Amino acid sequence: MSALFNLPRRLVAEGLGTAILVATVVGSGIMATTLTRDVGLQLLANTLPTGAILVVLISCLGPISGAHFNPAVSLVFVMRSELSKSEALFYAVSQIGGGIAGTCLAHLMFDLPIMTASTHIRAGHAQWLSEGVATFGLVLTILAGLRFQSQAIPWLVGLYITAAYWFTASTSFANPAVTIARAFTDSFSGIRPADVGGFVIMQCVAALAAWRLMHWLLMPARQPNG
Repeated sequence: MSALFNLPRRLVAEGLGTAILVATVVGSGIMATTLTRDVGLQLLANTLPTGAILVVLISCLGPISGAHFNPAVSLVFVMRSELSKSEALFYAVSQIGGGIAGTCLAHLMFDLPIMTASTHIRAGHAQWLSEGVATFGLVLTILAGLRFQSQAIPWLVGLYITAAYWFTASTSFANPAVTIARAFTDSFSGIRPADVGGFVIMQCVAALAAWRLMHWLLMPARQPNG
C-alpha cells in the first residue's frame, strides 16, 4: 500500500470498499430472486456482479489501503509483517462496519426493512469445509499473485471468487466481514446468525494455513556456496 495515504484514509477506503462489495452481493441476490425463480440463474446473477465489482474495487482502492475488505486477509498481512496488529484491528472494525452498512444500503435500495436477521441455514461439516477451501484458495491466489502477477491481482481475485461461488457448497463467503454483514439480510445471500461463528473460524484458520504454505512454497531456494 502507498505510504502517501495515512491510516484514517486507508480505513475509509476499507470501509467504503467493503460496503460497496456487500451492497453488490446482497443487492444482486435480491434482484436475482425478483427476476427469476430458477435457483441456478439466481446464483449466476449473484456471482457475476460480485466478481466484477471485486475487479473494480481492488483496482480503484488497492493503491490506497491494499483493498483487503476482509479481516482474514488483513490477518495474513500481519503475519507477513506488512500490517501492524493495531492497524489490522482498525481495518477489521472498518471492514465489518462497512459490510453492515452495505447490507443496509442494499435493503434501502430495494425498499426492504433496513436490517432483517437471516433465516438461511448454512451449517454442517460440508459448509465449514467449503469455507475453509474457499478462503485457502483466496489467500493462495493473493499471495502468489503478489509474487508473480501483481498487476493482475484485481482480475485474479475477481475470477477466483467467481469460480469459487460454483465449486464450493457454501458459495464462497471467504470473508469474516462479509459473513457478519450477510447475517443481517433475510434474502438469497443471507446466513443465519447462529452459523456465522463456524464460518468465521474456518475462514481465519484456512487463511493462516494458506499463508504458512505459501511462505514456504515461495521462499527463494538457497544458493550453494561457492
